[in-house]
Amino acid sequence: MAKLRGRGYASVNYPTGMNLGGDPSQALIHSTTTGTFVITLSSVDLGQGIKTIAAQCAAETLGLPIENVLVDTADTDTGPHCMGTFASRGTHRVGNAVIMAAAEARGVMLEVAAEELEVDAADLETDGTGVIKLKGSDEKSIHITDLALAAHFKHGRTISGRGIFLKEPSTPVPETGEMDPDSCQAHACTAAVVEVDDETGVIEVLELYNVYEIGRALNPAMATQQVEGGAWMGLSHALFETTEPYYPRRDHGPRDFAEYLMPGPADLPAQHSLFLERPAGNGPYGAKGIGEMTANAPIPAIANAVFDACGVRLTAMPFTPERVLRGLDALRQDA
Repeated sequence: MAKLRGRGYASVNYPTGMNLGGDPSQALIHSTTTGTFVITLSSVDLGQGIKTIAAQCAAETLGLPIENVLVDTADTDTGPHCMGTFASRGTHRVGNAVIMAAAEARGVMLEVAAEELEVDAADLETDGTGVIKLKGSDEKSIHITDLALAAHFKHGRTISGRGIFLKEPSTPVPETGEMDPDSCQAHACTAAVVEVDDETGVIEVLELYNVYEIGRALNPAMATQQVEGGAWMGLSHALFETTEPYYPRRDHGPRDFAEYLMPGPADLPAQHSLFLERPAGNGPYGAKGIGEMTANAPIPAIANAVFDACGVRLTAMPFTPERVLRGLDALRQDA
């Protein structure tokens, strides 16, 4: 009896967005009297970080510190339209809409600054600290707080912008089936290292190596969390989760989440994650979607590692000790 070690890998490509009669998202942005830019969205942050990404896209486009940006996700009655948080579309669709809205607001901001400084708007630039100034000179400048106050109380201007990103619907060409169902595709590969106990059938995932090509990682720390959190979900699907362990009999099915098996801290493998950046031409600052794909590759990678370790090819989830032992028995009978 022994613990057998194996390695396996799997790769996946995943579409960003969808093709469902058009796939639009809108964004609105306006400056308060003190120079805070409020982004209004109907996009829901489920924990994936869309509010942070929206703030980053706006700050980069406006040329202002991210501390000057506030994101309000509002609701679907009062906020601008959004198709929803699904299809790994949030960063791509919302990011593009926010960039469009922020670019329009930046134009108004520079127009008001030009009036205040008595220069041409085309000769102005932002320095990233909240200051709008004449290019090549520090003598003529104005802080965003002073500019916003002047816009509201002196010039009667609203520094605001609107944005929408639309993936137009695509219908198949009847003769060939050709169509354009998504905006771009991200790619990933996961390699798994496992140990299989050939006496108990227990599988332990020791390490996961994750490599993702997602266009550009706008926030590498959050992207890493997304990858490694998704890998936890993949591990959970592969080894633990099932609502009907003995379907169609339901005697042993979980009755609540106290009985529903998922990996705990002791079950988590060491993870090593990195990103390859190949910016997408239609993505916000080159970004593609990453959300849902992160749970996919670990599952077949673990299955392939188990096969490498002990020769058992598992084709049904979860990969329980019982299935491993039945597979080992079958190999012995065939020997």
